[in-house]
Amino acid sequence: MDNTIKGIHHITAIAGDAKRNYDFYTRILGLRFIKKTVNFDDPETYHLYYGDKTGTPGTILTFFPNEGIPAGRPGTRQATAIGYSIDKSGFDFWKQRFDSNGVKYLNVAEKFNEPYLTVFDPDGLRLELIGSSREDIRQPWTSKEVPGNNALKGFYNITLTLNDLAPTADILTKVFAYQLVEQKDNLFRFITNSVTNAAIVDILVSKSEIPGHVSMGSVHHVAFRVKDEKILMQFRDTIIGLGLHVTEKIDRNYFYSIYFREPGGVLFELATENPGFMVDEPIETLGEKLMLPEQYEQLRETLEITLPKLT
Repeated sequence: MDNTIKGIHHITAIAGDAKRNYDFYTRILGLRFIKKTVNFDDPETYHLYYGDKTGTPGTILTFFPNEGIPAGRPGTRQATAIGYSIDKSGFDFWKQRFDSNGVKYLNVAEKFNEPYLTVFDPDGLRLELIGSSREDIRQPWTSKEVPGNNALKGFYNITLTLNDLAPTADILTKVFAYQLVEQKDNLFRFITNSVTNAAIVDILVSKSEIPGHVSMGSVHHVAFRVKDEKILMQFRDTIIGLGLHVTEKIDRNYFYSIYFREPGGVLFELATENPGFMVDEPIETLGEKLMLPEQYEQLRETLEITLPKLT
């Protein structure tokens, strides 16, 4: 099934303070810091990547930190919650960990017969730790503080909040080959069978809610995974055929991308598996140095002084 969408590739959000973001995701949540680079469209700000040992698609959460920006406002026309897969036995561990570190969370709830714990990062980004009913044999990044039986395995789902179901559902089912598998009131679950994990998109329909504002603590875009550039460009042709505006192919060093705004208002990206995060540094030292695209290498000396220190 190499010519299909293979679930979520990565999710990118907007943060405030870079060091605070780094501390929360590496120390509190225990993710691996896999790449320290810059926003290719704004090299004076970071682009930070977190994931598993190698930055496997389906585990990659990235941030554009920008200190001093206003907080975002949740609403429609945006992705409003990022779901991580955990073992069902891990809820007590995470509640105790959040309590001891002063992290805001909500009591365990349930949807689609699965328990989940909602937690908010320091900028207010909503994360859900989900006790998956689907088998998940992915090997998470672990540490002394976050051992393997409790560690985050990677994405479980992404939740989109929209005013209307049909236009976005058409993209998911007719273009991305997802299937609507379950509905509970105004929450709809779509799953692709092309991969085992990071395969779910939930749509929460709120017809009367106003659009949100994407800023600090908001998801910027959701990236879906394709095998390579050939498949990427085939999807680009399909999207153009629907009358939607889509970018040219963009080289992001670690993957190739196209972007388009789906009819419900959420910015979607399609990203390739190749070449991966070891293209410019070895697996043993991922995230340790500032890695710059060739066009910004001449700025290295300045950027290493002006960008915020993370450690």
